[in-house]
Amino acid sequence: MKLTTALLGAAAACVLAPAAMAERGTDGEVKIIYWQAPSILNPYLSGGTKDIEASSLVIEPLGRFDPDGDLVPYLAKEIPTVANGGVSEDLMSITWTLKEGLKWSDGTPVTSADVAFTAEYCMHPEGGCAQLSKFNGVESVEAIDDLTVKVNFSEPTPYPYGPFMGGQSPIIQKAQFADCLGAAASSCTDANFGPIGTGPFVVTEFKPNDVIQMVANDNYRDPEKPAFASLTFKGGGDAASAARAVMETGEFDYAWNLQLAPEVLAQMAEGGQGVPISAFGTLVERIEMNLTNPDPSLPPETRATVAEPHPILSDMRVRKALSMAIDRELLVEIGYGQAGRPTCNLVPAPANYAADNTECLTQDLEGAKALLEEAGWTDTNGDGVRDKDGMKLSLLYQTSTNAVRQDFQALIKQWWSQIGVETELKNVDASVFFGGDPGSPDTFQKFYADVEMYANNFDGTDPQAYLSMYRCGNEPKPSTQWQGENINRFCDPEYDALLDELATTADLKERGEIAKKLNLMLTRDSYTIVPLVDRGRVSAHSNSLGGVVLNTWDSELWNVADWYRKDM
Repeated sequence: MKLTTALLGAAAACVLAPAAMAERGTDGEVKIIYWQAPSILNPYLSGGTKDIEASSLVIEPLGRFDPDGDLVPYLAKEIPTVANGGVSEDLMSITWTLKEGLKWSDGTPVTSADVAFTAEYCMHPEGGCAQLSKFNGVESVEAIDDLTVKVNFSEPTPYPYGPFMGGQSPIIQKAQFADCLGAAASSCTDANFGPIGTGPFVVTEFKPNDVIQMVANDNYRDPEKPAFASLTFKGGGDAASAARAVMETGEFDYAWNLQLAPEVLAQMAEGGQGVPISAFGTLVERIEMNLTNPDPSLPPETRATVAEPHPILSDMRVRKALSMAIDRELLVEIGYGQAGRPTCNLVPAPANYAADNTECLTQDLEGAKALLEEAGWTDTNGDGVRDKDGMKLSLLYQTSTNAVRQDFQALIKQWWSQIGVETELKNVDASVFFGGDPGSPDTFQKFYADVEMYANNFDGTDPQAYLSMYRCGNEPKPSTQWQGENINRFCDPEYDALLDELATTADLKERGEIAKKLNLMLTRDSYTIVPLVDRGRVSAHSNSLGGVVLNTWDSELWNVADWYRKDM
């Protein structure tokens, strides 16, 4: 059986599965495994996908993005638009109305004060909010009455769906987090590990980087959901063991992000306990170039800014040469098969925002060598490693521990060696690498290496907030508890000016053209980010789990309230 056939067939089965829901809690336990273990259940304090998705079981936004990328209401009565009066005609505000009768899991009412507080929490200048770009341009958020909240922008905002949309921007309870503003945010362990929410499940026990136990939320707004009485969310391990636990042993019902070789997935699917599912979105595996000097002898504040430029990678010719040496087609073949596509774009979709950028798709080792020669890097002693002014062209290349990523590292190290670059490989446990612990030197945010590789994506179909990550001043640093999304420490006033233009452009075609320019500034024009593979998201579910619809535009667990146990 070919992997593509299995994936497409499974996806179709999921979409067409009948919503044969039982009453709340009658289907026993559902067991989910993420090989990257959650370390916190507050997405405002972590940019890690595993933390955002685990928390989505408990706390929810006003609206989500469905599998087609369309906006759908969740806690809100409807999606505000200019047509229905929810978005002002001058594009200076958006007004949301909550559904009536919503309750937190502790039985207290959800009000607009909670929504306004959520904005205050993330926008606090000392909070280090990991999702701050969602609130770009927000001037104020005011509670009009108990069910109505108005977001005011500092200038016309044609795409006002940053705050409170998608799994990255859920509503938190004011009463629980009232004493957690600003610098106190990270110290509120009870709230961060067990948020009171509106979602289908409630946390009963959370062991960071290990396991989360949950039970059905008795106050969930649909009295017939969720079908499961309890949920176990297991974290850690690796993608292979997670896939095996669903498709071969049947120990778990759902496994996330199965970054495995295509033949391995196909073989596991023959185990008969579960099926792989896949869909393409905006998930791009890429190499990030560090523009600052990661020398451990420098103080942390210096290593966090371009005050001390990288001694090797500040030269774009070196960054471009490293990109030119890579054979992306081969990476796809060995890593993803039909679940991957080579790409030169950070934003590969939707089509309106994907730039015509194919230059990197052809490996050019000789061209890369010539570029390094032009930059002054030569092999003066014949040891195979280039040097310049007494410094070797030697790089530390880090990523998370994962079989496919280690295969990629080995191949890329080999290609870089062919152009005279010495590479030291490092892999870090995914729970640590993506964990956001301000005390750890091994997080992707601190970026204490020369280059690092990982993948992430944006929810929804508009890339404005995603591209805004690379705005000047948005770098992780000690003063923000190492939260911040501009991990390369990229800073270009022209880029920021284009971001400002995008924020005031309503026409979709024009928005697409601006986004393409921004994408090219980060990739083809500067090689600050070196995209490798447009990854189809691949997960798996047990044959007995119904209601699963894979969604690449939001949290993968976006509709867990609709899951149920099928009769087999």
